[in-house]
Amino acid sequence: MSSPRASASAAPTSYRSDLVLFMAVTFVVSWASWGAAMAIGGPAMEGPAFAPYLFGAFGPLVGALVIRVRRKRRGEPVPAKAVRFRRSALMWSPLLLVVASATVVVGVLLAHAAGGPGVSLEEMENVIKDNPAGPAAFFLNLFLAGPLSEEAGWRGTAQPRMRATMGRYRTAVLTGVIWAVWHLPLFFVEGTVQNELGFDSASGMLFFASSIPMAMLATAAYEYAGVVASMTVHFAVNASMNLLSVMEPEAQALIMGLQALVAVALLASIRPSKQQPAPVPSAGPDPRLDPAIRL
Repeated sequence: MSSPRASASAAPTSYRSDLVLFMAVTFVVSWASWGAAMAIGGPAMEGPAFAPYLFGAFGPLVGALVIRVRRKRRGEPVPAKAVRFRRSALMWSPLLLVVASATVVVGVLLAHAAGGPGVSLEEMENVIKDNPAGPAAFFLNLFLAGPLSEEAGWRGTAQPRMRATMGRYRTAVLTGVIWAVWHLPLFFVEGTVQNELGFDSASGMLFFASSIPMAMLATAAYEYAGVVASMTVHFAVNASMNLLSVMEPEAQALIMGLQALVAVALLASIRPSKQQPAPVPSAGPDPRLDPAIRL
């Protein structure tokens, strides 16, 4: 039987291995798919390029599933920092949805007060109507290509393993940097928001940087109520940004600042009691932990 010290030190090593595998699967699946979309050509939201474009968004989910299968086969317990699904998530999610949307709306309104374009209900309606498959498909796509396809990976899989050796803030910032790099190929896929912004423009650079405060906000949501909450925040921001057609650097910068402030406040308000207890060192897996609905 291994000693408690040996067992405790083995966990971070295992998590590092998980993280390397997760990142490799995520980037290979996503970048290969988006590369195929670029090779096919044409708008990413319609035509033959749509399938590889959409599948690329699921790279983090594929990576999460690979790690989950690996953990099951090895009989490893769920990471101590993973947040299981709780009914409280159903109460937190609507509030977090409003807060996340408010960071975008308030940022746009502040930019308008400083001389930028205002909020137009007609423009919002046109954004939905311009979707070739209709309003339902517009919101479904926003949910699939982002919240559903990414959060189980970035927050549900990578975050708990990074939290084994890092604090909340460092984890959030590092995840945001990796998340930004992961988005890079989308700047070269025709028809994407990133391509419309342009990589070498101020708006493109701000989109790249915005992954960090967005990751901080999603990190706080995850630590409050798990993947359901982080998916809610992700969807709220994406939907608000799309509906309001946020493209101006001034509005982007204000939204980033608001998201960072809200995220820091939320992360600071999390009490240690909300965290999962550290795992008990053991020579083998704890069967009580494995059935938990976590990634």
